[in-house]
Amino acid sequence: MGCFHSKPAGPLPPKDAAALPVDNPADPEAANGADAAPADGDDKDAAKRAVPVFREFALAELRAATKGFSADLIVSESGEKAPNVVYRGRLDGGRLIAVKRFSRLSWPDPQQFLAEAAGVGKVRHKRLVNLIGCCAEGDERLLVAEYMPNDTLSKHLFHWDKQPLPWEMRLRVAYYIAQALDHCNAENRKIYHDLNAYRVLFDEEGDPRLSSFGLMKNSRDGKSYSTNLAYTPPEFLRTGRVIAESVIYSYGTVLLDLLSGKHIPPSHALDLIRGKNILLLMDSSLEGQYANEDASKLVDLASKCLQFEARDRPNIKYLLSSVGPLQKQKEVASHVLMGITKATSVLPTILSPLGKACSSMDLTAVHDVLLKTGYKDEEGAENELSFQEWTQQVQEMLNTKKFGDIAFRDKDFKTAIDYYSKLVGMMSVPSATVFARRSFSYLMNGQSELALRDAMQAQVCMPEWPTAFYLQALALSKLGMETDAQDMLNDGATFEAKKQNSWRG
Repeated sequence: MGCFHSKPAGPLPPKDAAALPVDNPADPEAANGADAAPADGDDKDAAKRAVPVFREFALAELRAATKGFSADLIVSESGEKAPNVVYRGRLDGGRLIAVKRFSRLSWPDPQQFLAEAAGVGKVRHKRLVNLIGCCAEGDERLLVAEYMPNDTLSKHLFHWDKQPLPWEMRLRVAYYIAQALDHCNAENRKIYHDLNAYRVLFDEEGDPRLSSFGLMKNSRDGKSYSTNLAYTPPEFLRTGRVIAESVIYSYGTVLLDLLSGKHIPPSHALDLIRGKNILLLMDSSLEGQYANEDASKLVDLASKCLQFEARDRPNIKYLLSSVGPLQKQKEVASHVLMGITKATSVLPTILSPLGKACSSMDLTAVHDVLLKTGYKDEEGAENELSFQEWTQQVQEMLNTKKFGDIAFRDKDFKTAIDYYSKLVGMMSVPSATVFARRSFSYLMNGQSELALRDAMQAQVCMPEWPTAFYLQALALSKLGMETDAQDMLNDGATFEAKKQNSWRG
């Protein structure tokens, strides 16, 4: 990965938006393996630590992230034909994102769109593809979510290449999606629009997650269902309205997909079930690799979910209690079940003491190296501190630097942030070392995103300074972005080697 731009990654969140703590985060895209249902409180806290705070993005930032909404970056399975196209993008800080671009004027009132999006953005869970931002500029209406690299349930069920989705993984999908819906229900988001196999995506660990895009309609007055009418809940066909029980019906259609490996109309599936022709319903590509008893239980649950009358369908707690006990291989990671090869981190061969400390997340050693190095890496560069006339203003600036350095030395990182922030505002030529020290102070204060921004600013000041890359790696690791962190470590080691070679020459 090359040099980042100096512009910070979009505007800060609104003043009333609570920043989510991100110290020691769990990777949002490496969601906790195949464990049984964890405690709800732990779930929420872990997700909130890992996911960036919801914020409003500038259109220019999202246009840059998607290379001008390039057709090459479209990830919607219907491509450009999709009514609302989804793009893959990369922010300045390296984070991959998914950007949903609504058709023009889907939401005429920008404030209504922003309010709806902000409400969805508050719903955070490790079983959801969490919404991290939105944009409403001009005619554009955009949602920004975490990026899931391992395709959709639709792709793995209907268009698989190497192997069909294993039975145990299908059961896990049913369970994890029930967990996601249960959480949405607890957050008073009882309506999920158009639940189907396209809405289920797989993260870096191969864990299935439910797209948060389905918590918003496709337009202010638009349809809640974009799929074929054969798959829509009966009450929606009668009244055009979606109720909480409609979500249960749609969950039943997803169970049919999991059982059959095909997109079978519910009416046809129910005929097979009533006729006791369950074998005709089951996916032949599984070659019988499933327990008949478990399959029968899942068929029975699907039948209950697909009842014509909404009042006859089970609630979400019943779904959980039904599919939870079917999880037989909890200890096997999803990526193993799916045959997904995870990228392994390979440490660069040359790492300085600072690089090694950042790689091993040894924050005490990082602090020691930054203290010993001081400002000597900037010697010879144009520097505000050494080349201005001796004035009262410069004296104040030097005192501010001195107090910041003392606080940094004494590990009073909150005070160091205050003084370094004041110093940054006073200096007409920024100091890479000041940005580096404030970056580390932000890290120690649990503000990893701000730490990443400052490390990027240090790189702008000195484009080939290894310290800037190593600190970016540290911040990215804290944000759960291990692949990007590894790239930064490699870049830092490359410039380290280049510097050593220049000394030898």
